[in-house]
Amino acid sequence: MEQSVTLENLKIMLQLKTDKQDELLKLIIDNTEQALRFKLGLGEEEDFPSALGFISLEVCVRRYNRISNEGMSSYSQEGQSITFNSSDFDDFEGDINAWREQNGKNVKSLGRVQFFNPYRGDSRALQSRD
Repeated sequence: MEQSVTLENLKIMLQLKTDKQDELLKLIIDNTEQALRFKLGLGEEEDFPSALGFISLEVCVRRYNRISNEGMSSYSQEGQSITFNSSDFDDFEGDINAWREQNGKNVKSLGRVQFFNPYRGDSRALQSRD
């Protein structure tokens, strides 16, 4: 599975000059890419769309900046206030949905539900579509 975010690019965005945080940054990249693949409806064997690489990089930066503030919706200290989205992907929902729509990933299943009447002597069923 190819990644769209490189460790080097993430370190540039975060202005990190040492290798002290590399293992943490790699974990953030892996988790972010896995979450975005899920949101896009991509299987492990499918290529990651390079056009959406900016989402991964921006979410990695947000995730790094949120360290030790996990689970908080806001943070205030000495007159500085930060408000977090409920998901680091919230601002990109429109882009994700547009890509899914353009690439046939919003297909809804036309499932069928069958209800069986246990009091009937035969196997006829009432059928309903959702």
